[in-house]
Amino acid sequence: MVLDGLDDGERLERPELAALQLERVRATLRHAYANVPFHRRSFDAAGLRPEDCRSLADLGRFPFTTKADLREQYPFGMFAVDRSRVRRIHASSGTTGQPTVVGYTERDLDVWADVVARSLRAAGVRPGHVVHVAYGYGLFTGGLGAHAGAERLGCTVVPASGGMTARQVRLVLDLRPEVIMVTPSYMLTLLDEFERQGVDPRSTSLRVGLFGAEPWTEGMRREIEERCALDAVDIYGLSEVMGPGVAQECVETKDGLHVWEDHFYPEVVDPVTGEVLPDGERGELVFTSLTKEAMPVVRYRTRDLTRLLPGTARVFRRMERVTGRSDDMLVVRGVNVFPTQIEEVLLRTPGLAPHFQLRLTREGRLDALAVRVEARADASADDREAAARAVAAAVKDGVGVSVGVEVVDPETLERSVGKIRRVVDLRAG
Repeated sequence: MVLDGLDDGERLERPELAALQLERVRATLRHAYANVPFHRRSFDAAGLRPEDCRSLADLGRFPFTTKADLREQYPFGMFAVDRSRVRRIHASSGTTGQPTVVGYTERDLDVWADVVARSLRAAGVRPGHVVHVAYGYGLFTGGLGAHAGAERLGCTVVPASGGMTARQVRLVLDLRPEVIMVTPSYMLTLLDEFERQGVDPRSTSLRVGLFGAEPWTEGMRREIEERCALDAVDIYGLSEVMGPGVAQECVETKDGLHVWEDHFYPEVVDPVTGEVLPDGERGELVFTSLTKEAMPVVRYRTRDLTRLLPGTARVFRRMERVTGRSDDMLVVRGVNVFPTQIEEVLLRTPGLAPHFQLRLTREGRLDALAVRVEARADASADDREAAARAVAAAVKDGVGVSVGVEVVDPETLERSVGKIRRVVDLRAG
């Protein structure tokens, strides 16, 4: 039920929410222990039983689940219900290894549609809006997850999927959607295509964009909002926990993503020690599902780096926009470097477009990092040289590593149709 624009879960007070979370955490632990041999072995090895969780703080005593664990249980070892009850199977992209398989019961799909609908509503989407979904459809959770949530909210869905960029632009112009759901890097590709066709993106019907599936920055938000005259908000999810709709940025504040804590319990831990960190400290995000039937997850290590903050537009705590993943971090001559740090520098440098790639090579026994970035169409040769010098200096000062910078012609770098590949590792061995 939705009242005054908020559903029942969003109207809970913090004490009510905490009581509901503890009830659901304990139910999840019982469900996982009773039905998933992996979790039973894991709990037993730690000397714990589900009943040992008497408070939310006690959850921090239970063992983590990692992506490696899910891969080892491939394909169905993490399922907690009989296969006859599984209504859909999705899988992670597998871009960094064997895919991880996830399953959904009918009730899981229902909850998923509800939390995505809640996310869309928080972003400013309303029943009757036309939603252009340019996330990929198929085993990736993005397309179908967004689709079901938009329909649940009462929207009209255009299931465009990814790719065929010129056709995407034509569909936006002809069908006049108010909303687009897509990765931020592919949105830049679409904006370039509008301009290539002689269309000002600010003149289109688009008013809200929900961007997720990869880290992005405040600079990227400004770039998209200025070029397209829409509200750009962040949506967060991952297939192992549910898919899109785990957390959402509210359009009225744009100050981080409210985690839907009545369905997903968040913790932030030290990436090295695993120690639970207090709210406000930055570390690795960990999730325990609270309502999943087919595949409950217990303290799943996302590798996403963020921190938890008090709620503003909603009662639920916020997570800062993910600045990177612990497994995306580059170590260059002893310095930790995230692609988003480079992106911030490039987006504030005149003469440069927001399309870039990092190239790792080895010079003797030392790693070297080079930045390839496209020039804007109106940038002169002098502008390019000045931009290259400015980027090298800003990265050295702000990040602490020396980089080579190559400013290339517009439309030189490969365009993204999904999650972009920002790093090319050319090191041998």
